[in-house]
Amino acid sequence: MDIFGSKALITGAALRVGREIALELARGGASILLHYRNSRDAAKETAEEIRALGVGASLVQGDLGVAADTARVALECRTADILVNSASIFPRTPLADLTFEAWDEIFDVNLRGPFFLAKEIGLAMKARGRGAIVNIADWSGSRPYQGYLPYCVSKAALLAANTGLARTLAPEVRVNAISPGPVMFPEEMGEREQEHILGRTPLGREGSPREVAKAVRFLVEGATFSTGAVLTVDGGRLIH
Repeated sequence: MDIFGSKALITGAALRVGREIALELARGGASILLHYRNSRDAAKETAEEIRALGVGASLVQGDLGVAADTARVALECRTADILVNSASIFPRTPLADLTFEAWDEIFDVNLRGPFFLAKEIGLAMKARGRGAIVNIADWSGSRPYQGYLPYCVSKAALLAANTGLARTLAPEVRVNAISPGPVMFPEEMGEREQEHILGRTPLGREGSPREVAKAVRFLVEGATFSTGAVLTVDGGRLIH
């Protein structure tokens, strides 16, 4: 679909990869519904950058781990032509320390929130006859690793949701996913662990947020005969 003149909701758009996705779609001429949870100052700065590109930017606050907030965001943004589910949390959760509460928090933010946004906004898109949804998953959804198991499982479930939503919302709405690999390591991750990960990445480097953002734009604008697809942007991490 044509990005120019469309309206795009990007979750987690104040910082990191979500911010770059918002900027990339804005460069294509989309007005941006810029969702954030707590980072209001960063969200305002990103919105100003977007407006400087000559398109609109509106702030949408909400905690996607809270059902009422998710429902409100979906209602406020039901006119979006594009939805990018980028917001997620990535806490280190060793299996021995895992609690019911930690599990629920991860799944509420990483799965329930994106699913219900896609449900409500996707159905509105379908009724209007057009729309595109991109879910930001993770390569670990296909091959979970230690230390972050609930996160990996939540992303595996998001990939399953991606397939089901694509079948249900077709043909009016295309639903695709991106599975990034090592892109913007968490601040708390040590240098030794980062080196270990890059040593197991065939391309031998960390990916950039812009590379993920360009992949999102491709799925929205270029891959017009693709739905239910998963585009892996991981430097080959999955195949190592």
